[in-house]
Amino acid sequence: MLTLKKVAFKYNDDPDGFTLNDIYLVVNPGEFVTILGPNGSGKSTLLNLILGISTPNSGEILFEGKNYKTFSRKELAKRISFVPQKYYSVYPFSIFEIVAMGRTPYLNFLGFEKDDDIKKINNVLDLVGISHLKNKSINSVSGGEAQRAFIARALVQEPDLILLDEPNAHLDLEHQISIFDLLKSLNNEKKLTIIMVSHDLNLSGCYSHRMIFMKDGKIYLDDIKHKVLTEENISAVFNVNAKIYNYGNNINVAIFPNN
Repeated sequence: MLTLKKVAFKYNDDPDGFTLNDIYLVVNPGEFVTILGPNGSGKSTLLNLILGISTPNSGEILFEGKNYKTFSRKELAKRISFVPQKYYSVYPFSIFEIVAMGRTPYLNFLGFEKDDDIKKINNVLDLVGISHLKNKSINSVSGGEAQRAFIARALVQEPDLILLDEPNAHLDLEHQISIFDLLKSLNNEKKLTIIMVSHDLNLSGCYSHRMIFMKDGKIYLDDIKHKVLTEENISAVFNVNAKIYNYGNNINVAIFPNN
């Protein structure tokens, strides 16, 4: 589905060299991939490249075998959607209006939704369990409810691939589990391909198929989660002491002080 070949990227004002270098990545349909790494390791920059917001200095990015350069922004928006970590609005958009924004790539030049668009919006609101909130302001609901709204907005784009930037940030434990359960359900039942950036080793170890550790602008490890989440790898990438606990297909990580 998605292929990055020897991709490198540098911000124009960065005197320290490339932010990302020699990135090779293949994501297959139906995978649930989590990208983890320290701050500044290049995770968000990698997302921006996959979204088409930034353009690599070298290398190429392919979607279903076609170079990104052949896609218009509207075409790419119909195939790939994004759930940001944070959202701020001075205007009190309703939940319905927020989700409706996901239909933008399909609207005509007047920007009005058709009956089919309205139906799809309501179906997605039902799917993520927030149809009862559709008339509420996005600024008046809980963090977990707002996150479901943004996931719904991404889903109503009818993407093949969804990208998420720390979807459980700022949420309490119950809502973190709720969001990850929703993502797992979408992956299992809707066969949605997911690429997620996270700092949460534990939830990633429970829900992901595959994990990528990034360090210093490069992919340090890319494999199934049981091969990536080891005490040695966590120490090498995050510079912390860790203890791994396996139970079934899940992995829990305990972090200890270095001294």
